Amino acid sequence: MRSNRFPHSGNYPSFEGNPRDKLVQWSHGATGVAITLCKASQVFSRDREFRDAAIEAGEVVWKNGLVKKVGLSDGVAGNAYAFLSLYRLTGEPVYEERAKAFASFLYHNAGKLVTVGHAGTTEHAYSLFQGLAGTACLLFDLLSPENSRFPGEVL
Repeated sequence: MRSNRFPHSGNYPSFEGNPRDKLVQWSHGATGVAITLCKASQVFSRDREFRDAAIEAGEVVWKNGLVKKVGLSDGVAGNAYAFLSLYRLTGEPVYEERAKAFASFLYHNAGKLVTVGHAGTTEHAYSLFQGLAGTACLLFDLLSPENSRFPGEVL
């Protein structure tokens, strides 16, 4: 998986062989990979490579992750979960703070962002993966970040 990284940005392609280095979201790019690598690091705790790769992917999310949508799939809420996963993995407060920074951005901008990418409609405004329900999950998980889980994540 790491061999598919874009060398200059550290981001991951949305599918193997895709030359476009643009998307940093849970469904495309470094965000979903960071969460996956955190899980791999927990399962293979003796292999430091997964942990290091997760941290590197998290840095890509930090630098590029304030996207223009709210939800888990393609939005800021999903990107914040990369930091919560890193916080659970490392215990380092910087990741909790980054998740809170993304949540603060959502708090102040969710009303404007909720219809972006949906042609001005509110069809998905409250859905889990594309709307405000994902943001609500994030805010709830920030109450106890050490116990946070990406919605649907198996323990």
